[in-house]
Amino acid sequence: MSAGSVLIYNACLVDRNMDTPGAVLVENGKITAVLPGSFSDDEAAAFCERTGNGIGIGRYNAHGLVLMPAFIDMHVHFRYPGLTEKEDLNTGLHAAAAGGVGTVVAMPNTKPVVSSFRQAADIEAESALYGLATLFQTVSLTSGFGGIDTSSLDDINPERVPVVSEDGYDVASASVMFEAMKKATSEGLIVSCHCEDPALAAAARPYRTKALALMREYAIPAWGTQTQSENIPASVEKEIDSALTEANRLLALAEDTATLRNLELARAAGCSVHIAHVSTKRSIDAVCRAKQERPSYVSCEVTPHHFALCGTEAPLLRALVNPPLRSEADRIALVEALKTGTADVISTDHAPHTVADKASGSPGFSGLEVSYAAANTVLVHQNGFTRKKLSELMSGTPAKLLHLCKGQLVAGYDADLVLTDPDEIWTVDSSKFASKGKATPFNGRKLRGKVHATFVAGREIYRL
Repeated sequence: MSAGSVLIYNACLVDRNMDTPGAVLVENGKITAVLPGSFSDDEAAAFCERTGNGIGIGRYNAHGLVLMPAFIDMHVHFRYPGLTEKEDLNTGLHAAAAGGVGTVVAMPNTKPVVSSFRQAADIEAESALYGLATLFQTVSLTSGFGGIDTSSLDDINPERVPVVSEDGYDVASASVMFEAMKKATSEGLIVSCHCEDPALAAAARPYRTKALALMREYAIPAWGTQTQSENIPASVEKEIDSALTEANRLLALAEDTATLRNLELARAAGCSVHIAHVSTKRSIDAVCRAKQERPSYVSCEVTPHHFALCGTEAPLLRALVNPPLRSEADRIALVEALKTGTADVISTDHAPHTVADKASGSPGFSGLEVSYAAANTVLVHQNGFTRKKLSELMSGTPAKLLHLCKGQLVAGYDADLVLTDPDEIWTVDSSKFASKGKATPFNGRKLRGKVHATFVAGREIYRL
C-alpha cells in the first residue's frame, strides 16, 4: 500500500487506552480520525466517498485483525557500521518491519564505535533512505568506549539522538560515569545503562570459557535449543552446567552491584536514566526504589527472553546472552514488574551474530521477529495482561520516554501501525528470519500471536 489517504476498517483497535472495533483514517502519514464501530465494505466505501471531497481515499479491510500502534524497540544492535557480516541496515530494518516495529534505538558498539553526533546523524540519514522503521542512533558515553573521555557527548541534539549509552559494556570508573551523566543532564539526554561490573564480569569469563570449550567439542549450541549431539556423557553435561551456573552467579552479582551504582550516580547527577535489560529480582527491586524517589527520571526495560524463559536447566542454561537467563524466581519478578509498571517497556536487545560467532560463544540473540509473539504468549495468554497493557509496554510508554508523537491511536499521531492476529499459533523457524542472525532460544517453539502487516507513516512496509 502506498502513502496517501486510506481507511483501515473492520479492525479491532487496541492501544494503551482502548480495545474496541473500529477504523482509522490515515492521511499524509498521520492518523486523522479514529472511528469506533463496525464498518461493512459498503459503509466503508460510502464513508470514503463522503469524506474524500474528490480526493480518492483507499480502503484497507483488516478482516477483523487487531490494529495497534507499531512497536517501538529502545534497544537493538544493527552492527552498522563495520560488522555487517552479523547485520546491516537493510536486514535489520526488514527484521523490524517483520516484527511490527516502527521505531528502533540502535546501540553504538559498532566498528568504529559511534562516538559523535555527526556519526549518528549520518547513520540515521542513511537509514531513512530505506523508508522503513525510524532509527535513532545512540552515541557512546566515552569516546571509542575507552572509558575516559566523555567529549563524545558534547553538542548532541536530543531530538536527533535522545539516548546515549555504553551498551555492551559499563563505564568502569564511577567518576567518569558521573561526568557523563552530568553532561547528559545538561543536554537533556537519556542515559541507557548496561549494568555490569567489569571486574565481576571478568571473574565469570573463565567459567564460560571452560563451558564453551566442552560445548564446542560435543556440538552443543549456545542458543538454548536442543542439543545436536547424542550420547553426551552425563559427567560432561554436569561439568558444563556447573561452570555456567557459577558464571551466571557472578554475572548476577555484576548486574546488581552496577545497577545500584548507576542509579545512585544518576540521582546525584539529576540525570534521566534507563536501565537496560534488567534480569534479576534484586535489580528490579532497586529500580522500584529509585522510581519512588525520582519517578520521572528512572525507567527500565525487560527483554522477551528474560521474562519468557528460565535458564536454570539445560538447554536454556547454555543459551549464552548478557545478562544471562536467570532463575524462575527472577523471571516471575520481571513479569510482576511489567504488570505493576516498575518495568516500563519491552525491548528486544536484538543482537544478531553469525553462526560461527555464536558457536564461539558470542552472547546475544535475534529478537525483533519474535518479540510480539513472545510477549503476547507469555504476558497476555499466560499471565492475564490486557492487550491494552501490552500496547502500553511495546508502544505507548517508549514513545513517551522518547518524546515521540507515536504509540497511540490518536488523531494527529504518526500513522505507524501494526496489524496482528493475537490468537494465531505458529512455530518459530529462525532460518526464515529477515535478520542475518538466526540464533534464538525461541527457535522451534510454538508461540501465539502473529504480525500480519506493518505501516510506517501510513505506508505498508510489510505484509505476511
